[in-house]
Formats: sequence, structure tokens, C-alpha cells
Amino acid sequence: MGDSAIHAAAGAAGGIVAMSATYPLIFLSTRAAVETKNEPKTTYQAVLDIIKREGVLGLYSGLSSSLLGIAVTNGVYYYFYERSREIILRSKSGGKALSTLESILTGMIAGSATTLISNPIWVVQTSQAVRTLGSDQSQPTSVKKLGFLATVQSILAKDGIGAFWRGIGPALVLVINPVLQYTVFEQLKNFLIARRTNKLRAAGGAAATIAILSDWDFFFLGALSKLVATSATYPYIVVKSRLQAGSANALKYKSSLDGLLTILKEEGIGGLYRGIESKIVQSVLTAAILFAGQRRIFEITKKAISPLAKV
Repeated sequence: MGDSAIHAAAGAAGGIVAMSATYPLIFLSTRAAVETKNEPKTTYQAVLDIIKREGVLGLYSGLSSSLLGIAVTNGVYYYFYERSREIILRSKSGGKALSTLESILTGMIAGSATTLISNPIWVVQTSQAVRTLGSDQSQPTSVKKLGFLATVQSILAKDGIGAFWRGIGPALVLVINPVLQYTVFEQLKNFLIARRTNKLRAAGGAAATIAILSDWDFFFLGALSKLVATSATYPYIVVKSRLQAGSANALKYKSSLDGLLTILKEEGIGGLYRGIESKIVQSVLTAAILFAGQRRIFEITKKAISPLAKV
């Protein structure tokens, strides 16, 4: 089993852990992004309303498809990212670190492949998360919740197979999100390793000494890199969520740019950032847990299968 496959499996497992821990925040930010009312609710109000109308489990609508989505997304992304990274590093005559341009290229390859493969799953998740929007807000919802397969059948019957690639335009634009995230992460990691290595050597350590980052280093570097990426790309996340939800107004958007301009015209700049508070918290926590968890799971898995590889 090659390192790329192990990274893919570890990324999928780490993503499931992170998604399970933060899903209610994803649910809230998706609802807020799709909601077009001029007076958006606070996160606290939204939580109370959902619990009142749908119960506590209402905060987990679409969790099963999200877990499938994050497993596929992270598995595919880590596989293509590590595979591309290995190829680039092998082609370099010296040095083992990716340059900024090489990090961007690697991220673009991995992100594009991941988006094309995983978009149908996120269409299902978004449809499940917003299914009860628009029902009577004053009483418990009577709208029937659908499971993953039932939602797939509903989308097929209503809009056809093409609906599973709704929002693919802004989703492809949002490839820049993980590109920014992994580029910032890679450069911060390289900087931190170089700085600590120089300190070790200055203190009289061996010339070959290379600083090793801890789980907490990966946790905070993952959080910081995701904060930068999500803050920079959030308006496109709003457009993508509305298209994937099949919102009537959103389906009239002629392009991602037209969607941004339409929201800006009809809802003001606040419309481009609906739900950003819970999304920022969720994204940062998820990335932090993912980066720390993926690294640890990778090391444990590789150590476990090393004896088998020698047989």
C-alpha cells in the first residue's frame, strides 16, 4: 500500500471525525447561506427555532450524506494531492519542499478532481439540510425528512441526473479554497520547520537535525490556513450552496459572477456573507482536527502495515 493510498485513507478517516464533531455548524451555515430573508437570524435564534420545530436531531439533517461526502472528498483530495506532490518532488534536482507555485499546482489538480467526483454527494447533503426551509415557522415541521437514497430518488424524479452537478461552476471556482488552505499550510509548515531546525543547530545540535512538528503544531497550522481560505472565498460558498439546494432564485443565476452581483444588488454585501460566523468556526475546527488527526492516523496506519510490506 503506497503512501498516497495511506494518506487518502487517513484523510477520509480524519474528515469523518472532524465532520461528526462540527456538523451542526455546517447545517446552520448552509441554512443561513440559502435563506434570502432580509433579517437573518442569529446563530442562537436559528438553533432554538430548529430544535423547537425539528428537535435536536434536526441539527443533524444530512449528516449521513455529509460523512460520505467528506470521506470521498478528503480521500480523493489527499490521494491526488500526495500523488502529485510525490511526482513533483521526484522531478526536483534538489530540496524536498514544495515552492508556493508547486503547492498551488498540486492543489489545483487535487481540488479539480475532488470537485467533479464529489459534487453529487454535496447536492444531496444540501438538499437534505434545507428541505424544511419555507415551512410554517410557528409550529413543528410536518415536512417529511428523506434519507440519502430517498433524496437521490427525489432529485432524479424532479430535476433529472444533471441536477447532481448543480453549482459545479462556483464549486470549481472554490477549488481555490483548498489551494489557498494547503498552500498557506505548506508554507507555514516549511517556515516553522526551518526556524526550529536553525535554532537546534545554533544550540549545537547535529547538522542533520530536522525539527519535527507536534500534533498541536498541525492543529494550529490547519486552523490558521483554513481561516485564511474560508474568509477569502465565502461569497462563492453562498452561491454554490444556493445552486446545490435548487433555490428557484439561484437557478436563474447566469454564472457564478452573476450570482455574486445579483445577491449584492438584492441583499447587499451582507447577503454574500450569510452564515459566515458558524461557517468560520466550523471550518477552522474541522481543518484543525483534520490536519492533526490525518497525520496521526497516517503514522499509525503506516507503522501497522510496515511489517506486512516486508513479508
